[in-house]
Amino acid sequence: MKRDTKRQSSRTKRLGVIVGVVALVGAGGWVAGTRMKSPADAAAAHQPPKAGPVTVPVEQRALIATVVAQGSLEYGSPRTLTLAGGVGSSEEGGEGDAAVQRVTKVPARGSELKEGGVLMQVSGRPVMVLRGSVPMYRTIGPGSSGDDVRQLQSALNRLGFTTGGVTGTYGQGTASAVSRWYRSRGYAAQEPSTADRQELGQLESTVSDAQLALLTAQGSGEGTQGGEGGSGTESAAARALQIKSAKKQLELANSALSDFKSTYGTKVPAGEVIFLPKLPVRVDKTKVRAGDTPDGEVATVTSSDVVVEAVVPGTDAGSLRKGMTVRVTTPDGKEAEGVLSRIGGAGAGPEGSAENAGTGGEAEAAEASGGEASAPVPLRISLPKPGPLADAGAGGAATVTIKVGDSDGEVLAVPVAAIQTSVGGQARVRVQRGKQVVGVDVDLGISADGLVAVEPEGSALKEGDLVVVGL
Repeated sequence: MKRDTKRQSSRTKRLGVIVGVVALVGAGGWVAGTRMKSPADAAAAHQPPKAGPVTVPVEQRALIATVVAQGSLEYGSPRTLTLAGGVGSSEEGGEGDAAVQRVTKVPARGSELKEGGVLMQVSGRPVMVLRGSVPMYRTIGPGSSGDDVRQLQSALNRLGFTTGGVTGTYGQGTASAVSRWYRSRGYAAQEPSTADRQELGQLESTVSDAQLALLTAQGSGEGTQGGEGGSGTESAAARALQIKSAKKQLELANSALSDFKSTYGTKVPAGEVIFLPKLPVRVDKTKVRAGDTPDGEVATVTSSDVVVEAVVPGTDAGSLRKGMTVRVTTPDGKEAEGVLSRIGGAGAGPEGSAENAGTGGEAEAAEASGGEASAPVPLRISLPKPGPLADAGAGGAATVTIKVGDSDGEVLAVPVAAIQTSVGGQARVRVQRGKQVVGVDVDLGISADGLVAVEPEGSALKEGDLVVVGL
């Protein structure tokens, strides 16, 4: 009986185990069944989602259009200087009384030259600058006349050394003013040379000799009256001829002395003055060294005005106009406000000239770039008040930013990529409204920073609407 009971209990346990295993297998099969997919289902599950339009919201903001370019700081109106001739007069002999001249003091780079100032020294003599449009081309002294003399007299009067009038003829008043000017600069004016003084002495001696010869001729016939026969008549004729000849010699001697004296006195040698149209100027480059002969370029001068030279593509130049305000910034953060003073190179005409006084635009940009709209166009920006940039030094880098337009307040703005143009030329944007994309016609305004101002009809477009920029 006990054996049957045990046997029954064993069967019950085995049945429970079997039922448990079956249940476990069934649960595992259910889980596996829910997770297993056919190859087609698996491929479909890994497909990317259906593509939709790429959108950005419409903004309401002010737009400012600018042209930005890199440039360099320079000084304006560069001009090279040469000497028109020698300085002073040579006293050291040599063939033709022309000793070799040497630079004894070079131009000081970076110095400012005002009217009457000394640029350099040659053989110990000064080379000074005066304002005038007629270049120095000869030695100016007693007897000289012309426009160069007139502008010398004007300059001397401006400096406070009165000449007795601006007559255009170099007289004693001008000579005296020249002497005072030189003394004020620590030099002696160019007085007659040893050779000049010797020649003057010789001419005066010739006059004296001619006067003595005339007196001798006039007195040689006294006491010879009443000679025998015709000798008296012949003697009188000879004496008259002798007197006439002596008078002629005296006349010639006086004329030669008068001509020489008319040019004798204080002079301004051709190499001692340089006339410049505008002063003051700044010495930008020195082109000679001490000991050189000054027979070529001696220096380059500029105005004291700071300018920026830059280059922009012709497509950008088309939106520029002379007189536009420019912001100039150096890499170290210094800023100054400038004015666009020239568009194009030297071919565009001198700064401020009628040739360059147009209104700018695409036509001028094309002309300035040689007819190619995309070719680089040089610009010049003047800095009337350079402020912290005044001491930045020539050749320094600068960024120029030129405002070419603004939206005059806040406007609706969308990316340029959102604009589409119909066959008829009508601009339009596509706006996503829920699951639909609708087109909205717009008028375009100013563009800046990759955005463009748009004006829809009525309220068809507002801030925050999503415009399509891609698919």
